[in-house]
Amino acid sequence: MTDVTDTLQLTVRHPRPGLAIAMVAGYVDTRTADTLRREASEIIQLGCPHLVLDLSRVRFCDSAGLSALIGLWHAAQAAGGALRLADVPDRLMRMLVLTGVDAVLPVHATAAEAVTAMTDSPSTSTSEHDSITDASTGGGTGEPTGAEPMACDSAHNPAADLS
Repeated sequence: MTDVTDTLQLTVRHPRPGLAIAMVAGYVDTRTADTLRREASEIIQLGCPHLVLDLSRVRFCDSAGLSALIGLWHAAQAAGGALRLADVPDRLMRMLVLTGVDAVLPVHATAAEAVTAMTDSPSTSTSEHDSITDASTGGGTGEPTGAEPMACDSAHNPAADLS
């Protein structure tokens, strides 16, 4: 039996207005998939319809996690944006291929490559402002324990300033 965990961490960067890169770390399973869906949907609703999920630090993803990714793809499209996956671990990539989800969700080798693929989108601009927000979940509660979420169009969020 696979051991599930209650821990999922998102670290969000906002390199451009309308675009966010969320680094997902931990296990995306039956206990954390709803948290991923909720946290990433909030990013989209706060004005970042273009979202890149960097999955390089995902240690495990089950069918609930896959469902969350599909739900986020729908949420991004409904907001007039797009969802792209980056640095997908081999095991998760096999699941995406076996289910055919890789035909719908674009997968890129790196987050930078995914961002470049999105630059043709009219709602992403080239002005640079890179802010970072951390949100962690523990105990399966789904409550963020890090900084408050930030609107993508804000140039600076002092609560998220890590320097």
